[in-house]
Amino acid sequence: MTHPALVPGAVAVITGGAAGIGLAAAKSFARQGLRICIADIGAQRLAKAVEEVCAFAVNGAQDVFAVETDVSRVEDLLHLQTAVRERCGGTDVLMNNAGIQPGSGIFGPAQNWQRVLGVNLMGVIQGTQVFVPEMIERGRPGLVINTGSKQGITTPPGDPAYNVSKAGLKAFTEALQHELRNTAKGQVTAHLLIPGFVFTELSRNGRSEKPAGAWTPEQTVDFMMERLDAGDFYILCPDNDVPRSLDELRILWAAGDIVENRPALSRWHPDYAAAFDTFIKQQG
Repeated sequence: MTHPALVPGAVAVITGGAAGIGLAAAKSFARQGLRICIADIGAQRLAKAVEEVCAFAVNGAQDVFAVETDVSRVEDLLHLQTAVRERCGGTDVLMNNAGIQPGSGIFGPAQNWQRVLGVNLMGVIQGTQVFVPEMIERGRPGLVINTGSKQGITTPPGDPAYNVSKAGLKAFTEALQHELRNTAKGQVTAHLLIPGFVFTELSRNGRSEKPAGAWTPEQTVDFMMERLDAGDFYILCPDNDVPRSLDELRILWAAGDIVENRPALSRWHPDYAAAFDTFIKQQG
């Protein structure tokens, strides 16, 4: 059964909607008859995105508009909310999707940490605090989708600021759904989208062609829609390299570091490499 908020005429606000997963979601929602507000940075990127989404909208340009928004700035989010309310009456679907990954190190520049946490974590928290109370007050079915990452669950070495932001987002979204099911009487639900390897601006790294192992943003959104229909909270996406079964084992191993009192990030610890390989083979 389709989520009750995804009906013709409903209003979807998508942050980070000018490219990648956000743009694919905007097109998917538009095909279902929703009115779309794309929030992102860069006027040219936004104009191009609006043009692309209009091609899928039931009423064309009448159903699609954009608001330049830096989600790390609460004043931008308040402006976004006002713009949506004035044009459409309110919001039914909020996709907190904006994210950045400039790279980071434990002792790297503080501004990298501040920017990543400001967009990836505080952008979601602030977006939720600005939009969701009004979504509840409207008394209509509502949908919140927060775009997380497997890196926020298994926290691999290499980009700690990104991992911290996505681990925090996971915890926040879990708390949000608990709050909603106890205050919104099920009218508004929250879901955590956990993409696999997706070929987007964040993962492009100078490449012009999609790697064989990556999914397209459209594949990811199609899977998201299927799992929303199924009522999943954790929308754990596979890709062409990693099936769900392997993701599950990696997640179980990561949780086992605490339960078994292994060293931190033991999956990448030389003393535990053989044990991890054995675990995967035996469980798989």
